[in-house]
Amino acid sequence: MSKLLEITDLSTHFFTRDGVARAIDNVSLSVDRGEILGLVGESGSGKSVTGFSILGLVDPPGRVVSGQILFDGQDLVKGGERLMRSLRGRRIAMIFQDPMMTLNPVLRIDTQMVETVLAHEKVSRSKALERSREALVAVGISAPDERLQSYPHQFSGGMRQRVAIAIALLHKPDLIIADEPTTALDVTIQAQILSEVQQLCANSGTALIWITHDLAVVSGLADRLAVMYAGRIIEEGPTADLISAPMHPYTKGLIESVPKGKQHGALLTQIKGMTPSLLKLPSGCKFNPRCPRADAACQTEPDLDPVIGTDRHVRCIHPHAEAGA
Repeated sequence: MSKLLEITDLSTHFFTRDGVARAIDNVSLSVDRGEILGLVGESGSGKSVTGFSILGLVDPPGRVVSGQILFDGQDLVKGGERLMRSLRGRRIAMIFQDPMMTLNPVLRIDTQMVETVLAHEKVSRSKALERSREALVAVGISAPDERLQSYPHQFSGGMRQRVAIAIALLHKPDLIIADEPTTALDVTIQAQILSEVQQLCANSGTALIWITHDLAVVSGLADRLAVMYAGRIIEEGPTADLISAPMHPYTKGLIESVPKGKQHGALLTQIKGMTPSLLKLPSGCKFNPRCPRADAACQTEPDLDPVIGTDRHVRCIHPHAEAGA
């Protein structure tokens, strides 16, 4: 049985006056129905551009230059804007880091939610309003009738994000792409939203791509993790396996830099150096200048190869052993 979403050798580049920025380069990913995939990496690694590429939201000077995005058998790259308009918001939804990218500040919540329903379905306004009320309840918003008559500025940041999530869930989409939607929220609200999203995916069969730089958050949410660096997937596999025994030196560095579980007062492990400019990437392995295991062989760029006997892939010439050595 085919996956809900299959991305093969996708490349999205930005053509600037200073050169070509290879925001994502030959990225391959897949997500099954009901599965939660965590897409992890530092700022500038290509996570958000991957999400925008799936939804056809990459603006000039950027564009998808090659590759295939199959959603339920339909090629989103070849289908163009007409296909994307029929899917966006209805079968594929996105939750942005800033909820005000979803919400119009001068319209009441009921207006925005009802219009979202009517944009894709021929139902009565009363039915659309009932759907909106149910969606607010599903994300833990109490007194939904009162909230529907409110404006976005009357909500807290956490409440606005819940409304944005409710709008994404209105059509019970097959796929949700969540771009760091809890980064600006306090930890209590963050934990509540994570729990609700996880339950909704389990109950509805919706697939979720959760984009984040926070390994501590996504490790308790995702079924699988894909780690990005400099526009490439450098490691991918089941969450528990990848967290307990990272194979790529970059993944290992990310996990060791998380404060959780560290002795009070102990120094955090740091990954030396900075993420390279996408306009001037190093030759060979892109992590080579920062990697403690790099040698002359790393001047040749490795492929994302399957790890024999596991459900994992790693892009490294000198990966750590599965025991984490």
